[in-house]
Amino acid sequence: MNLAEFDQLWVYLSGSPLLSLLATLMVFTLAVRINSALGGTPLVHPVTLSIVILIGLLMLVDMDYATYFEGAQFIHFLLGPATVALAIPLYDHRERVRRLLVPLLIACMTGIVTAVASTLGLAMAMGARPETVLSLAPRSVTSPIAMGIAEQIGGIPSLAAGLVLLTGSIGCALSPWVFRLIRVTDPAVQGFTLGLAAHGFGTAQAFARIGAVAGAFSGLAMGLTGLLTAFLLPLLTRLFGLGG
Repeated sequence: MNLAEFDQLWVYLSGSPLLSLLATLMVFTLAVRINSALGGTPLVHPVTLSIVILIGLLMLVDMDYATYFEGAQFIHFLLGPATVALAIPLYDHRERVRRLLVPLLIACMTGIVTAVASTLGLAMAMGARPETVLSLAPRSVTSPIAMGIAEQIGGIPSLAAGLVLLTGSIGCALSPWVFRLIRVTDPAVQGFTLGLAAHGFGTAQAFARIGAVAGAFSGLAMGLTGLLTAFLLPLLTRLFGLGG
């Protein structure tokens, strides 16, 4: 194949929506293999690694994000059914959830207030601009909810999404050490903590590395955190003198 034929082939492929989907699946498969080769360390999370590789590929082939997303949006669509599917393991442990509902709600609200207050306080103390501070505030909820909240309170949705991914990666990396340090061994507690602090990343890690009980409670925490944060965050930002 000569250079002209290669150029024609690339033009044809770059116009196909399947290219982005194929590239995403191949990159994620590669990232999973790299993570497994490194012993499954949470320091190199497959999702974070996939993002880095995909950004590099898009820059290399000079493809804008809108074109990429047009082909990869099927994966984005699957986020909805995947989130709903978290209700299945939660249903299996519904009796335990019912018994612990009040402590779980208190823990969730405490975690939200602590995360938001510490984030806003530190960011303001370091002189961050108001829109940056407001983008940081919803960092502990899953990306779609964080983007919606950030837009509502005056933050930058795209920045909020990036910070959510960073928070999830850090939460997954630090959680094993934190659990050992404070001697937490109950899978329900570990899972709920991961879902509260590291949202979707934490829930995936809870299912993969701890078990179904941890995954169920992590999914519950992720859902509760997103729901309660949407109501509490506007109030908390006003207490800090931010937002409208």
